[in-house]
Amino acid sequence: MSEHGRINMCEINCEKERPKAQNPLMIEDLSLRDGHQSLFATRGRTEDMIPVAERMDEVGFWAMEVWGGATFDTMHRFLNEDPWERIRTLKRYIKKTPFSMLLRGQNLVGYRNYADDVAKAFVNRAAENGMDVFRTFDALNDYRNFEAVAPVIKSCGKHFQGCICYSLTEPRMGGTVYTLDYYVKKAKDLESMGADSICIKDMAGLMAPYDAFDLVKALKANVDIPINLHSHFTSGMAAMTHLKAAEAGVDILDTCLTPYAYRTSHPALEPLVMSLIGTDRDTGFDIETLASINETLEKDILPKYRHLLDDTKVSVIDINVLLHQTPGGMLSNLVNQLRDMDALDRIGEVYEELPRVRKELGQIPLVTPTSQIVGTQTVNNVLFDTKEERYKMITAQVKDLCYGLYGKTAAPIDPEVQKKALKGYDRGENPITCRPAEVLKPELEDSKAQIKDLAVDEDDLILYTLFPVTGKKFLQQKYGKEAVPESMKAISLEDVQRQAEMIKKAKAGELVERKVNGELPEKTDCLRTFNVFVDEECFEVGVDEVGGTPVMAYAQPAQGTQVPTPPPAAAPAPAPAAPEVKPAPAPKAPKPAAPPAAQPAAATGGGAQVTAPMPGMIIKYEKNVGDFVKKGDTVVVLEAMKMENALPAPADGEVTAVNFGPGDSVSKGEILAVIG
Repeated sequence: MSEHGRINMCEINCEKERPKAQNPLMIEDLSLRDGHQSLFATRGRTEDMIPVAERMDEVGFWAMEVWGGATFDTMHRFLNEDPWERIRTLKRYIKKTPFSMLLRGQNLVGYRNYADDVAKAFVNRAAENGMDVFRTFDALNDYRNFEAVAPVIKSCGKHFQGCICYSLTEPRMGGTVYTLDYYVKKAKDLESMGADSICIKDMAGLMAPYDAFDLVKALKANVDIPINLHSHFTSGMAAMTHLKAAEAGVDILDTCLTPYAYRTSHPALEPLVMSLIGTDRDTGFDIETLASINETLEKDILPKYRHLLDDTKVSVIDINVLLHQTPGGMLSNLVNQLRDMDALDRIGEVYEELPRVRKELGQIPLVTPTSQIVGTQTVNNVLFDTKEERYKMITAQVKDLCYGLYGKTAAPIDPEVQKKALKGYDRGENPITCRPAEVLKPELEDSKAQIKDLAVDEDDLILYTLFPVTGKKFLQQKYGKEAVPESMKAISLEDVQRQAEMIKKAKAGELVERKVNGELPEKTDCLRTFNVFVDEECFEVGVDEVGGTPVMAYAQPAQGTQVPTPPPAAAPAPAPAAPEVKPAPAPKAPKPAAPPAAQPAAATGGGAQVTAPMPGMIIKYEKNVGDFVKKGDTVVVLEAMKMENALPAPADGEVTAVNFGPGDSVSKGEILAVIG
């Protein structure tokens, strides 16, 4: 026997059976939610979880996180999947291991606080559909935002796990806000609310190993319920942090299976399992079972998502996160937004401005939705502010934050920023101090009147209430009232293999046009289009299954074109009218028919134009054709990075053209409306 009660590996190999640990470490697996959300833009499909589901159920996880967070939004918006159905489907394969979800407190799975009736109904339906553990957090650590959901979780007989969002005011545990006393107090508050366990949520990977040791020791000394540590790998410290937390007595650790681990995701499970063999924290997991699961993921599943992985960086860690404290998902959003605006060269200015904006908005932790709130406002400041004026374009969510609709911030909001944000704010210019949901009116009945019979059950109604624009579009597709875009359809492993083969042939110069009697064959409804990247060139290739043989239309690359980074699409873009080579820009949704009384999309009318200052999605038009507006009145609300921007009229006059409708995607510079 080695020192500290550790059994030598050689001794274990000589044993007939692996000794059972006295205090085995429990593990929550995040592969099927936070793993693919962190690495692959939450594009994991239910069909790609089923092949490993039953084997994962045999591992012995404390829980498996399979839902919540961004999955609800992404599934209906990009994958044409009903989020509720994922729970029901996976329950048929995973019968022993409890299901866990990430619940954003009163934000639920959205980006604002919803009314109490919505919050209670959502939790009830999640429990009914099969959810067992509700990992509940609030971006501001304001636990008044748990008061609606926590009692429902408990009344349903489910596990209420309360979170403390981890942040730093200075490197390590220094500073005057996020101190050890701060975290101990928050833990006691959660225990007094009836939490069944506490999760330390380190979303940016900021926690250093010895800080974790001290924090876990302090929490274990002050509360009696289990402690769970959730730390992203972004900075490279999380695996070491896990070991020190285990030494300190942490009860549960969050990990991912290796294919879904590292980078901005979480530490891998398998090295931890091997490291703890022979200790009193041994998980007892069978490494051969884990290896079998990983082999399936690597060979049969991950190739379909590899194009979504950011391979532009050589390193799998980003030590800069310790300076700007930006979670990985927020960081990728910032980069994509700047790239779409042809302003990626200003990312350095964004990093410089971000801590300043965060401090001015109350030193809030950076986690959904506050990470998006701070990140989007920072981009707006960098791109639109002048020397004379800061905060020229303030998002609706920053105004809500300054009003108190998200809760109480850790430090006071800068009074000048708050005053500017609330000038003309529709709820009033004096911020509230009560529980945010107390000022929100019930929403479900209004939603029922708006969506009518398109929502056939309560699950549909809740989906629409949470996401009115994209939710309605999904329900129309779900019930056959609108066609499903090609970009939302799944791709197969065969599709991936075909694309790889075309790249191989293109590099070898073996792709040629196939002609029948001197002409290209007719395209069928089976035609699929692929962007094929060869070094610094991009080819758009149509693949048509005819008698089992792909027909390839091929042309030489356009001269002098720069190939942008491919967009994170779940499937190839719709086929063009004729195959040709062109750069691969982010896909644009087709413009539907203009709303009643609107002018055609090309209308400019020669008047003052309201243009899109950034790429985004139309939420709604506040003004329609024929309305008279004054300069500064809001004409249209544009969503960018999931935050809403009210675009004002540039002049007095009458609206003569409205060129888009709710749900339309627009590019920077497109004319949204015209004022004559």
